Amino acid sequence: MDGDDVMVEQRICSFCGTNIEPGTGRLFVRKDGLTYNFCSSKCFKNQIGKGKVPRMTEWTAAHKREKEIFLGSAKQEKRKVAKKVTRKTRKVKPPKEKREDAAKEAAEEPKREEEKPSEEKTKVEGEPEKQEEKE
Repeated sequence: MDGDDVMVEQRICSFCGTNIEPGTGRLFVRKDGLTYNFCSSKCFKNQIGKGKVPRMTEWTAAHKREKEIFLGSAKQEKRKVAKKVTRKTRKVKPPKEKREDAAKEAAEEPKREEEKPSEEKTKVEGEPEKQEEKE
């Protein structure tokens, strides 16, 4: 077998999800033939001895994956809500002819206001009011 590189099969811990180095860890076979690979006695005791579920144990890869999925969906919901709030309505501009007419009307309005005070007659104190007779 000169020159043939033999690849060792990578094993993953059945509880925490880490890679197990060749020659280390523990292999557990249940009575029904199902096999479990454990990287440490900590993982073995938690799953077999205590019966814990990996996704409920905070330091496992399964729990971290579940947390990312949960937080990812929450972030997407926040983004959707934020987008709805930040939308702005745009005013539709009238055609060019109407805009010019509106500009002319706006220019005429201040002139009308200036004319009104000049039309009114001012009263002088002490002088009686004169009444105009129509003929």
